[in-house]
Amino acid sequence: MISVLDEAGKLVEHDQRAVVRHVVQEGYGADVVFAAGTTGEWDRVTNDVRQQVIRVCTEEIAKLNASLGGHLGRGVECWAGITAHSAEETLENLEFAIACGVDAAVLAPLSIRGVDDPVRFVRRDVADLLDTRTQRIPVYLYDNADIAIDPNVPHIRTRQVKAMSRLDFVRGIKVSASRKVLGHYTKAAESFRDRGEFGIYVGSASLIFELFRPRSGPLGTIIEHWNRYRLRGTLPIGVVAGPANALPREWARAWQVCRAGDLERMEDVWSVVEAFREGTRLAGGRRTIACLKRALRGDGVISSVSVAPGTPDLSGPDAGHFDEAYAKARGLARQRIGAPWVTTAPGRGAE
Repeated sequence: MISVLDEAGKLVEHDQRAVVRHVVQEGYGADVVFAAGTTGEWDRVTNDVRQQVIRVCTEEIAKLNASLGGHLGRGVECWAGITAHSAEETLENLEFAIACGVDAAVLAPLSIRGVDDPVRFVRRDVADLLDTRTQRIPVYLYDNADIAIDPNVPHIRTRQVKAMSRLDFVRGIKVSASRKVLGHYTKAAESFRDRGEFGIYVGSASLIFELFRPRSGPLGTIIEHWNRYRLRGTLPIGVVAGPANALPREWARAWQVCRAGDLERMEDVWSVVEAFREGTRLAGGRRTIACLKRALRGDGVISSVSVAPGTPDLSGPDAGHFDEAYAKARGLARQRIGAPWVTTAPGRGAE
């Protein structure tokens, strides 16, 4: 989830609620809303804003579940990113998230200043706080070298993942990394697969098209077995896609067809999400968050495209290039995917 900010860096609450409704798409979009994560600029906003995002998203999901529960047959979950720059604020955020009624917390231990031993922090500090609550919420680890404090320690070590996965409340890890790095984590999960509770979530979303792509013929079978060996464990059980802020139905469809190994439909959906990704490249540099906000404003979902200090902005010719690419992606979605897996939005008219 993006965090909708005004020019002063404050949360635009009305717009934030609109984004929650947008990504759920009346049951055709997100199964889980991940609030205050990297796409939500957690590391560039104040802790008050982080907590406000968690509260607003949790409240809106509760409303949606109450209104859509019969239609969905399941509830949409709200996971809260609790990571802050200090251990004290991180624990405060965990306590706040529990009070808000979130379904799970997401923690990036390598992004917290002063936490030299992530296993000890989770085993002692996080566990001690959860022990004071009548109901423990699940905690998911988050590994992303882009937000790690120490560039010499970009990823959680395999032995540390194994140690933390022994804790009953640690249920999985989101990995925003290459396939090779992802393989280290699937290997760690394999060691505890008998518990059936530790899952891998793909953070580099486009990887799912490679991971689940079926192979044909004798050579293809050999390649597929080799790829499974390289992963050394179970396949991921979910995908966390920042671009799904703008294309929630298309990304929901992407996960469905990838898991099913439906090559023809995988190619169709890939053409759409790749067109969007190419648009962010045309916008110049690492401007994905600014692109998402511009797309949502153009679709009539939000009113502000302001980004937090330190997040690359989008304007001028770059903005125009993105607009053209986004229009192309939407057109491809209508042509190659079709209803009901084309995202609806207030500003798109009768597309």
